[in-house]
Amino acid sequence: MEPNVHELIIPAQVDKLSTLLSFVDTLLKDSGCPLKVQMQIDVTLEELFVNIAHYAYQKDGGKANIRVKITSKYAEITLIDNGIPYNPLQKPDPDITLSAQERSIGGLGIFMSKKFMDEISYKHCDSKNILTIKKFF
Repeated sequence: MEPNVHELIIPAQVDKLSTLLSFVDTLLKDSGCPLKVQMQIDVTLEELFVNIAHYAYQKDGGKANIRVKITSKYAEITLIDNGIPYNPLQKPDPDITLSAQERSIGGLGIFMSKKFMDEISYKHCDSKNILTIKKFF
């Protein structure tokens, strides 16, 4: 692993979200990341991690591996799990011109994540879901 990459491996459980956010926020704060960018990253990570916690694994659960690379210009965060193959980026964006009552449930969090991040990508490799987000400062 690269020297400036930090890694956290935690159970893919919703109650571990605060551990993930604390880990990433400390790294972002130490790098001088603007608060607005940090908040956008937090919202995105919450959406992505909760999806992993709820849907990646069947009954026994599993782990989530989070890798964080921060430079003076950007943060790049990769979430890796061994769960069911799923590319959340393939889900169609919700029609935000409709009222909340008219829209179907789901998809808004991924839509917001795509809008907040400068880059977001997914690949399935070696039985792993690998989703990477990148945000420039």
